[in-house]
Amino acid sequence: MGKTSTIKEIWTFMRVRKKWWLVPVLLLLGLIGALLVLTEGSALAPFIYALF
Repeated sequence: MGKTSTIKEIWTFMRVRKKWWLVPVLLLLGLIGALLVLTEGSALAPFIYALF
């Protein structure tokens, strides 16, 4: 199973079960995860970690 099949499966679950409230939650988790990965070794890391 690849990354696209997992995303497709989550989308199908949300569409069939009408769990639209999961969309903002997943987007927020994705953005926070991307922010932490992208700033892992930079000078911004202490400021980002101070937010949490």
